[in-house]
Amino acid sequence: MEEGEAPETGTLPLDAWHRARGGRMVEFAGYWMPVQYEGIIAEHLWTRESAGLFDVSHMGQLFVSGEGVEAALEAVLPIDFATLKPYGPRYSLLLDENGGILDDLMVTRWNSGFYLVVNGATKWEDIAHLREHLPDEVTLTHLEDSALLALQGPKAAEALGRVTTGEWPLSALTFMKGGQFKIAGIDAWISRSGYTGEDGFEIAIPAENAAQIADLICAQPEVKPIGLGARDSLRLEAGLPLYGHDLSDETSPIEADLAFAINKRRRAEGGFPGAERVQTELASGAPRKRIGLALDGRQAAREGAQVFVGDEKVGALTSGGFSPSLGHPIAMAYVAAAHCEHGTSLEVDVRGKRLPARVVSMPFVPHRYHR
Repeated sequence: MEEGEAPETGTLPLDAWHRARGGRMVEFAGYWMPVQYEGIIAEHLWTRESAGLFDVSHMGQLFVSGEGVEAALEAVLPIDFATLKPYGPRYSLLLDENGGILDDLMVTRWNSGFYLVVNGATKWEDIAHLREHLPDEVTLTHLEDSALLALQGPKAAEALGRVTTGEWPLSALTFMKGGQFKIAGIDAWISRSGYTGEDGFEIAIPAENAAQIADLICAQPEVKPIGLGARDSLRLEAGLPLYGHDLSDETSPIEADLAFAINKRRRAEGGFPGAERVQTELASGAPRKRIGLALDGRQAAREGAQVFVGDEKVGALTSGGFSPSLGHPIAMAYVAAAHCEHGTSLEVDVRGKRLPARVVSMPFVPHRYHR
């Protein structure tokens, strides 16, 4: 590649599979990915009512191991590894020295190390950052030969249970628990997790078997393939932030309402990047907060729209769209702390028109995790 030339858009293991099923492909996070098959609203509602299969193979799957790996990771992540039980994924954050969020991720204790899943758009920066900050005795392996699928929805367990075998039944897994299983005789790491607010599973499998397993899962009557469009509207209804939109290196965990991702001991002791800012904002409050907004009417407000109280600009939207489940527009925004109380009336500027909005609790649609 010539200097200054844009990198070529990559393809995922299921690229041909998506195209054969009518997936409309778009560039996302450096890859061609399906934005929709039959339509975003139809796919969104199908996932809420039945089960949808998402290809999330663009995510970075990493394995970190070696001498002193636990202490090394605890120095870069704000979680208490003593509380991390085997095969129980935990949400965490990669922070810079100023407490800004470099990425959000999942970390799981495996037998001989730790399995991390990071965002696709930031995975190369994450890998570089971790390699820079982890000692030489610790090995970071990018699991490039692994695909990642997410089966989400109230009928996901029923559908996946039919094609899965293991030491214990899939139904034994509760939310944020995982284990090793087999699908059609192929090894699969499965955790009961996802990013839609619904019950569901994330499934790591060899890339070479991805099409075979996707076919098998989609052969179940409850399951349809679902694109990026519905994935975004589902996670928005679930009040879940998306890196690069609702989270960035300009937002802190406290502003982003992600204090739960920092364990009690780590809040008190610090010892992770950005601890000083996190501890200050925990004690004194953050100057702004990520909030949920419900808008009247049918017109959606999108990322970047400014939020006002009278003539005063008090914030800006980071995600927004029409909620298929609720039948009205919703949004997430960062708003000055004085205007974040539940029920506060605000206005959102959409192309010069002020739309009335009010602060509401998130999630917009209740989570239905299997606990």
